[in-house]
Amino acid sequence: MSDRSRQNPVETLVRWEEHGAVWRVVERAGSGVTVALCRCDGGEEVDRLSSDAPELLAFVDGRDASTE
Repeated sequence: MSDRSRQNPVETLVRWEEHGAVWRVVERAGSGVTVALCRCDGGEEVDRLSSDAPELLAFVDGRDASTE
């Protein structure tokens, strides 16, 4: 289990944004979501976060990316 998988997924995305990086929703399936974590320049995907945590689903509801 990676360190990221033990972290609160919303805190992970907020921290990602605070450091100038970009995240994008790549899949919404069933009761979960998968988010791509991309480089600060909005380019290359460096990791993914998948979760069915209600707080994450609420955080990304109506958003496809951190740039929205």
